[in-house]
Amino acid sequence: MKKPFGGGHSRKRSSSRELARLYEDDAVVVVNKPAGLAAVPVKGSDAVSAWSLLSAGLKARRERAFVVHRIDRFTSGILLFAKTERDRDTLVRQFLEHTPVRQYLAVVRGHVAAEEGKLVHYFRRKGMFQKLSAERDRQAARAELRYVVESRLRGASLVRVTLLTGLQNQIRVQFSVTGHPVIGDRKYHPEEASERRIARVALHAGHLEFVHPRSGAGVVVDCEPPTDFQALVWALSPPKGLPR
Repeated sequence: MKKPFGGGHSRKRSSSRELARLYEDDAVVVVNKPAGLAAVPVKGSDAVSAWSLLSAGLKARRERAFVVHRIDRFTSGILLFAKTERDRDTLVRQFLEHTPVRQYLAVVRGHVAAEEGKLVHYFRRKGMFQKLSAERDRQAARAELRYVVESRLRGASLVRVTLLTGLQNQIRVQFSVTGHPVIGDRKYHPEEASERRIARVALHAGHLEFVHPRSGAGVVVDCEPPTDFQALVWALSPPKGLPR
């Protein structure tokens, strides 16, 4: 499987229990969140989260972790935290303005017709779900992304997605309404419960670019997909020389 993103840069990796740190300095820390681990504590639950694991690791150095953004529990990959409230506030403003570059890899059902394109939809949240709505709906939120087809697989497509907005479950719901659900997404497609090649949503946060809250310099972090994601792509890859 070819590398999904170009080479970024990061400082030497270390780990805090199960979490690998992809980048760290006095102001920020970027971790590789495994699929199945919540980004932040779930209300009313004592379950471990990426935030609680990181906080425990930083406590010995009298440092803290402040939430900047989130990724879905069953999505793997890059998650950014700040170490002070001031740095957190600066970074949150960037995310509200959608200036960080956030790219994901997704394996979706079927062959996406256009090799690259932009998807724009409007959704209204109902309970735990995003429901398709219309632009004229004042309670609807705009969802926009760009995508490039990395490779065509057997009955599926590997796509690289750049988020232009930050709606919860955005990639999942936008590809779902276009008829190309993300493989393993049982929330929006219950029939995905029969998928046996991967036990979670085939979605990975693989690339992040943001402006450092203190220096103003650009920071680029890349994260390779985990083995379950790569195994799915391999299982769906056609033998060389045969049609897809």
